[in-house]
Amino acid sequence: MSRLLVLGHNGFVGTHVLAQARTRGDIEVAIPAADFDVRNTRSVAEVISTAAPDWILHLAAQSSVADSLKQPVETYSVNTIGTANVVSSALDSGFRGRMLFVSSADVYGSVDPSQIPIEESQATAPRNPYAASKLAAEIVCLESARRNGLDVVIARPFNHIGPGQDARFVVASFAAQIAAIAAGERPSTLAVGNLSVERDFSDVRDVVAAYFTLLERGDRGAVYNVCSGVGLQLAYVLRQLVLAARTEVKIEVDPARLRTSETPRLVGDNRKLQSLGWRPQILLSRTLKDVYEQAFSACTHANL
Repeated sequence: MSRLLVLGHNGFVGTHVLAQARTRGDIEVAIPAADFDVRNTRSVAEVISTAAPDWILHLAAQSSVADSLKQPVETYSVNTIGTANVVSSALDSGFRGRMLFVSSADVYGSVDPSQIPIEESQATAPRNPYAASKLAAEIVCLESARRNGLDVVIARPFNHIGPGQDARFVVASFAAQIAAIAAGERPSTLAVGNLSVERDFSDVRDVVAAYFTLLERGDRGAVYNVCSGVGLQLAYVLRQLVLAARTEVKIEVDPARLRTSETPRLVGDNRKLQSLGWRPQILLSRTLKDVYEQAFSACTHANL
């Protein structure tokens, strides 16, 4: 029985971590109190000391690129300083287990087409405060690994989607808008941003399975892409959601949803992670069906 401390347990991914941990039966989960703030050094220290974990899964973050552009200082405070608090507190508590830090594939920035799919050795070039804050946090973790012997593994997840994702994120936003159209709550016009960008989508449940694989079998101090290895344009994903809804939708580009620093293509190479025995299991069609059905259910229940 391994004791796992999950920081960021109440977020999109964290809820799926807790669900998978319960089904496994060989993991005892510890979580912080509801008012936990990763920026509070004393709070972080108390949580780690009290939990006495074998593993720390550090998910706590400001995870929206759009929000990072509006509030860069807060993003650095949560993602970089918060991670420094976790690392420092873990070492001070005598932690000798493994920490998995969840970074982001956004740290790669805009990559030359000849370098896609992106390998972990690809040079990093963040293009927004969110990505920069995550890369800075990676450096904090790896510096401590070299200087203090912290057993840390870095995950760089590409786009992951699934039930429970906040509508601030593109696929969940599409699903929520389409569900409202299907329920007759809004006109049939769907506001979108740039649909030509290509992304590597994974189901969040596969991503969580990858995190457990890295906690158990990842190499100390190593970086791993967590991705499907398949690139899809947002236009394709949107079409699949519309088909799942079986409703008529008019597409309209919303200038407010366009980003000047948009990375046109982000597709990863997952061979390093696959060498540990992980494989994606959930088809995109099932993921999108689950996302849409949850959005439609939430929409109709709100009107009861």
